[in-house]
Amino acid sequence: MPTDYYELLGVRPDATDDEIKKAYRRLARELHPDANPDDQQAHERFKQVSVAYETLRDPERRRRYDAYGPDGARVGAAGDPFGFGGGFGDIFDAFFGAGGGGFASRRSGPARGGDLELVLELDFEEAVFGVRREITLRAPVACGTCEGRGSRPGTTPSTCSGCGGAGEVRRVRQSILGQMVTSSPCPRCGGQGQTIADPCPDCRGEGRRTEEKVYEVDVPAGVEDGMQLRLPSRGAAGPRGGPTGDLYLHVRVRPHDRFRREGQDLVAEVHLTVTQAALGASLDFETLDGHETLVIPPGTQTGRLFELRGRGVPAGRGRARGNLVVRVVVDTPTELTKDQDALLRRLAELRGENVAPADSSFFSRMRSAFK
Repeated sequence: MPTDYYELLGVRPDATDDEIKKAYRRLARELHPDANPDDQQAHERFKQVSVAYETLRDPERRRRYDAYGPDGARVGAAGDPFGFGGGFGDIFDAFFGAGGGGFASRRSGPARGGDLELVLELDFEEAVFGVRREITLRAPVACGTCEGRGSRPGTTPSTCSGCGGAGEVRRVRQSILGQMVTSSPCPRCGGQGQTIADPCPDCRGEGRRTEEKVYEVDVPAGVEDGMQLRLPSRGAAGPRGGPTGDLYLHVRVRPHDRFRREGQDLVAEVHLTVTQAALGASLDFETLDGHETLVIPPGTQTGRLFELRGRGVPAGRGRARGNLVVRVVVDTPTELTKDQDALLRRLAELRGENVAPADSSFFSRMRSAFK
């Protein structure tokens, strides 16, 4: 299995941030433990892909990875060259041990649960006005039997003897830059800081189980196709009481048969007959809010725009809505009856306009001339 982070994600070393994000999302959906409950190899690959993405998504960590590899990416940012986040006290602890013991550091707490993603399909009107939707998903939740601790009821987890409860171990090694301190999850407890001698029979020591969850989601008015909604703490529960991840909803809006969206405005077309355009008309036009009267003045041409203010998309909480823009299309009549043909010819005569003769053979001769 590849260990190069770019190879893990299937991208080139010069890949853009968007390319890296797309590659990670594709692999995360494919390798997620929920999609491969019995495939341990997929579980390990999912962890490796996640580490690769977390490294390459951050510009500074990516730069250090390109220069020094995975160990270089784990060290801290400028001003904290050893990556401990706590200054010289932590550096001292790393070399000489907390309280003179091994190379353990202070535990940062249980691991956070993973983020989840779903596609949320909305009708056009639901996206414009907002809607409350019920969504169902399968996700890891805290085990009710052991209350997320992972141990059989009546027992408690033990502090890991390998890391002293820190969940990680740090080691000093020599490199071309001198002495380097590296940290890694404790191999004995898997980074949990605790060991369980008597696991919970329902979750097998994980502290969580995969169950079906139902949420009610308030979709705000004015969301667009492709928008992402974040629901904090609605993702996967962390192992053994760890924080819950987030849920991300990717909005997909179904197209409307009459309206399209341009920013906060809605755009539609109204078709007029020649007589309506020439003489004017009063039309009953159906908007998303209901019926409106659209007054067409005489002499209206194709392409003319009419604006119905405040009939567009809400621009945000407490802000005014956009407008509904109606574009006119004048339809030329076809398949005229003899009476209609005669009336139009009379009109052309009165206006002094040159039109083709009534003899249909005229058009046949014209077509032949251009062959």
